Amino acid sequence: MEPNLLYYGDNLDVLRRHVKDESVDLVYLDPPFKSNQDYNVLFAEHGTRSAAQIKAFEDTWRWDEIAAAAFEETVEAGGEVAQAMRAFRTLLGTSDMLAYLSMMAPRLVKLHRVLKPMGSLYLHCDPTASHYLKLLLDSVFGPVNFRGEVIWKRYGAHNDARGYGRVHDSILFYSRGASPYFEKQHQPYDADYVAQRFRFTDPGGRRWSEQNLSSPNPRPNLTYPFTAKNGVTYDPPTNGWKYTPERLRELDDANRLHYPAKAGGRLRLKNYMDEMPGVPVQDLWTDIGAIGGTSPERLGYPTQKPVALLERIVGSSCPPGGTVLDPFCGCGTTIDAAQKLGRQWIGIDITHLAINLIRHRLRDTYGDEIEKTYRVIGEPVTVDEAAELAKEDPYQFQWWALGLVGARPAEQKKGADKGIDGRIYFHDEGAGGKTKQIVLSVKAGSTGVSHVRDLRGVMEREQAELGVLLTMQEPTKPMRGEAAGASFYTSPGWHTKHPRLQILTIEQLLDGKQIDYPHMTGTTFKKAPKAQAPGGEALRLDV
Repeated sequence: MEPNLLYYGDNLDVLRRHVKDESVDLVYLDPPFKSNQDYNVLFAEHGTRSAAQIKAFEDTWRWDEIAAAAFEETVEAGGEVAQAMRAFRTLLGTSDMLAYLSMMAPRLVKLHRVLKPMGSLYLHCDPTASHYLKLLLDSVFGPVNFRGEVIWKRYGAHNDARGYGRVHDSILFYSRGASPYFEKQHQPYDADYVAQRFRFTDPGGRRWSEQNLSSPNPRPNLTYPFTAKNGVTYDPPTNGWKYTPERLRELDDANRLHYPAKAGGRLRLKNYMDEMPGVPVQDLWTDIGAIGGTSPERLGYPTQKPVALLERIVGSSCPPGGTVLDPFCGCGTTIDAAQKLGRQWIGIDITHLAINLIRHRLRDTYGDEIEKTYRVIGEPVTVDEAAELAKEDPYQFQWWALGLVGARPAEQKKGADKGIDGRIYFHDEGAGGKTKQIVLSVKAGSTGVSHVRDLRGVMEREQAELGVLLTMQEPTKPMRGEAAGASFYTSPGWHTKHPRLQILTIEQLLDGKQIDYPHMTGTTFKKAPKAQAPGGEALRLDV
């Protein structure tokens, strides 16, 4: 089996260079969109602004040089998509909404290309943009391949003084061809339906409903008398029986027939509730709520969706062994759902923060062995590449460097970090022991002894057992001396000593060196995978 793939980079470039034609069974995408932006601002026209790289969690698109170039490239390509974009330009002007559609159009074209003939695409959006996106998708996939719009009720209530509370998202469902793969999903019966439909109960407590055994159409060949196990012979219904004599006998032997209490009554078939799949899922989803603030599934990612939502989509439209692609994979909910359901997956994200978070999510949910089943593509693999990343985007460099040592970012957003860029939690006293921590500082530029002193101060303030400085540059002799002055941490569980303050260079990390600390890789205090409780407090980002 091919390894699963996690790409760092712009999904348009990744799709163009790395994903083959007709290689994907299902695409799910939840593209970033500033849904709470002022409506008038969202549709206001803007002059061309200077291009700027989209940062993590900014969750918006703006009309700038990049958006203008994307619009022009799409229009120049011609076809139905170009016509749709020209119409949007006439209607919307150079607004942020047009920028959003201009950035989405080429990506949707590429996603259509990579889908198999029986493949499907689900685009998750909110009502502010859903109607524009539907027209855009019609131009890419063709209106005949629109399969439906799912309304997901994510909130119970929302107060809005200006109108009705907005409590739902839209999920637009399109297929590549006329016959997409689709496996109907079911949800449990509600109590009122059970009481009304499954009115009868066997002595053992199994609930069942009765079903007519008459053929819906005249069947002369199935018009025969039937003698049941109770010794009574029953005349055939007017149209004949629904089943052959052999099949009716099998049902009787299995105690699946209900004998009428009165003479002349009709036989009935027992349909047991515990054998029924449930209610087929419709296009209004009210049974899966948004992730609450105290949910163990919550990772702190602002646009995180519940894994149950993605399990329903993956289970419906990706065959067993098929491949799921999420080009805006964020914190990895689609990847988690695909992994649980035994599907192959491809994830793409433009931030190292997301890549790092997904790695932690997979490892904490499925154990360390999961790392052997997927590859990360697009990250720096040499010191020169790391230096280039540090120069281009220090925050991306910071998140990438933390990922090299398995640390969790300390914050989501830019700003004061109080001297902490990441943390690692560990236990070395057995079950029920104290949770201990390592605080990390990442420096992309020049470093000196003052940075080591600052880290020592942070360790004392946070009462951290260890501190680690990750740096591009080789530490100076005074830096090494200051670090050595922090002495050693002695593990009460492992009875081993570890330098309390460590300095690791990017070159050392790329060569395979890791932090020296008593993490649970032995048999005495081995950490169990948490497959039934994905995420959890340990994975949350400080917000």
